[in-house]
Amino acid sequence: MASFTGLRLGELRALRWRDVDFAGRIVHVRQNFVAGEFTSPKGKRVRSVPLIDQAMVVLDGLSRRERFTGEDDLVFPSVVGEPFEDSQLRRRFTGALSRAGLRKIRFHDLRHSFGTLAVQAFPLSDVQAYMGHADEQTTMIYVHHVPKVDAADRLSALVKAETAPEMQAVGA
Repeated sequence: MASFTGLRLGELRALRWRDVDFAGRIVHVRQNFVAGEFTSPKGKRVRSVPLIDQAMVVLDGLSRRERFTGEDDLVFPSVVGEPFEDSQLRRRFTGALSRAGLRKIRFHDLRHSFGTLAVQAFPLSDVQAYMGHADEQTTMIYVHHVPKVDAADRLSALVKAETAPEMQAVGA
């Protein structure tokens, strides 16, 4: 879910079923859970993030479990319905990476994956809003310049079109 939505760890820990809008395909980020407290999201702003197909499948499965599916219940609760301890969640994440044979990464790197993909699909201002960044410069971290496959052809055609009259004038 972190890589599909870009939510911070504390935002995932605070996510409630009322925050998931399946019909509108949106996840509302209304709270954060840090240092044992529910607070406003970082930046003190509620925001909404697109709910992509891959995340909907995960959430749909969780919404069918026996317990903790009420509007006020946490989406990712501990066995007693409370937020997972930060360290416990990180250990589970590290264990899952190991079992999958993947290299060790930080949990926050999942957020980075979302940002890197999102800047390829949306205007920077939208990605900034989805990620809850107060400053566009923070969002710029996710912009990695990778030329498109046809970039050289497109640029060549543009230069050719712009220089054709000049080339004809000099007899080239």
